[in-house]
Amino acid sequence: MDTPNHSALVQQLKNIVGQQHTLTDPAHTLPYRQGIRFGVGDALAVVLPGTLLEQWQVLKACVAADVIVITQSANTGLTGGSTPDGNDYDRPIVIVSTRRLDGIQVIANGEQVICLPGSTLFRLEKELKKYNRGPHSVIGSSCIGASVMGGVCNNSGGALIQRGPAYTQMAVYAQLDGQGQLHLINHLGIELGDKPEIILRNLQNGTYTDSDIKHDTGLGHDHNYRNHVREIDADTPARFNADPARHYEASGSAGRLMVFAVRLDTFPLEKNTAVFYIGTNDTHELDDIRRHILSRFTNLPVSGEYMHREAFDIAAVYGKDIFMAIQKFGTDAIPRLFAFKNFIDRTTAKISFFPKNFSDRFAVFVCKLLPQHLPQSIRDYRDRYEHHLILKMADDGIVEADTYLKEYFQNKQGNYFRCNEIEAEAAMLHRFAAAGAATTFRNVHSDKVENIVALDVALRRNDSNWFETLPESINQHFIHKMYYGHFFCHVFHQDYIAKKGTDCNKVEDEMLVLLDQRGAQYPAEHNVGHLYHAKPALKQFYRQLDPTNSFNPGIGKTSKKKYWA
Repeated sequence: MDTPNHSALVQQLKNIVGQQHTLTDPAHTLPYRQGIRFGVGDALAVVLPGTLLEQWQVLKACVAADVIVITQSANTGLTGGSTPDGNDYDRPIVIVSTRRLDGIQVIANGEQVICLPGSTLFRLEKELKKYNRGPHSVIGSSCIGASVMGGVCNNSGGALIQRGPAYTQMAVYAQLDGQGQLHLINHLGIELGDKPEIILRNLQNGTYTDSDIKHDTGLGHDHNYRNHVREIDADTPARFNADPARHYEASGSAGRLMVFAVRLDTFPLEKNTAVFYIGTNDTHELDDIRRHILSRFTNLPVSGEYMHREAFDIAAVYGKDIFMAIQKFGTDAIPRLFAFKNFIDRTTAKISFFPKNFSDRFAVFVCKLLPQHLPQSIRDYRDRYEHHLILKMADDGIVEADTYLKEYFQNKQGNYFRCNEIEAEAAMLHRFAAAGAATTFRNVHSDKVENIVALDVALRRNDSNWFETLPESINQHFIHKMYYGHFFCHVFHQDYIAKKGTDCNKVEDEMLVLLDQRGAQYPAEHNVGHLYHAKPALKQFYRQLDPTNSFNPGIGKTSKKKYWA
């Protein structure tokens, strides 16, 4: 129940950002309080500041009122890490959504960017094309509309082998010290002034010159990752969220700081690219290819995406809508289409004779009536082979890969072909569509699906038995098992569609024991959220960043109480 102090805080928030951008009606706050796959809880208010200064003023008001602050970018996380989880917190929660704070400032002739909290990967990719450069991640990300800030704060990305996970040592952020005092810290490497209000105004408006920018202030990406991923005999994973090597202030902070801007490196775009479609029924053949390319090729791949036949089949039906939408309208239109989809679901939910998740059901029905969207060559490989690898090479690496694959498959079970332009686009889009297909399947078949057990796993780099075989005691609970992921860094997304009545939490716990026995790390790139236990090093990092436990408490199944009680 609201107290007079809480009512006063809400009024103060309205005074800062306006009544229109201060949401208190539970129906209006639900999209911000509920994760797209997991997590929901109450909130005193959802606030959408329109400037960095408003964001700072909102934070100061929340700190003075002693409430919990959850900073949210795009709310595309799969583990509920940017929403409340339940209602067992010891203080009210204010969610600060940064969706209105979109801003990208290109510096150093396009070699670096400053990204404000609401910037999306779509927008960044589009902006950098003007400079013939690209960001750390592109559409290979699991989530439509994912934010740059969310990627950095969760050490996400890494599908692009030469670039590695999102990481920077340069940021502007707010932090509470052990005495509850709020500080704004400028480690962006740009001279912006000496007071928070001046720093944030200058940052928002780009009021700085080239002489204000320091070029030796910190790293804008993990420069060692290219060598790290080549260490194929290492008994540890190449990358995972809880790796202390990639925790630095904002990087990996997971909402334990309020971040106002990050400074990142960009990467030159490849001049020429080629996609090779590889199929086999022997997992050891794919392992041979991975080990040879990483250890012996002069040129690292751009990406190497794995998909199992069952994931192929589910994505062909339940990912067809997103495949065709991107193909027809481009990536720019997707956030708007998703907003329209959410509007349809909210509207039809109020009408009794409409089924739940109407938009997904309608989209799947319509797509079944449309012509086949996958080229015959790719469908033929689906029929012949269980395991599929989509290998993308660039420039000098194209000939290197073609020569090697031609020789390798002379006496092997599998085979490959070099994709034409249509096949290459279809292969990459189909792999992308797999990421949301399990959720759509669940929504369409809610009568027979309990839920999805979704695991995000980083295997050891020397694990040759990378394809999972489940014991029947676990396997019996699933209708479908979808395996897909980023093969060269051994990061796999494993979506298990559970039968009605399954105790998904119990089954997941049993599966995590098996992963522990294999020396795997999890989660690999979606972060702990409220699904996974934070391991000791990660928990210590969170406590160091947030000693009062006021920013996004409870993630990693840690304490939700003030001062970590």
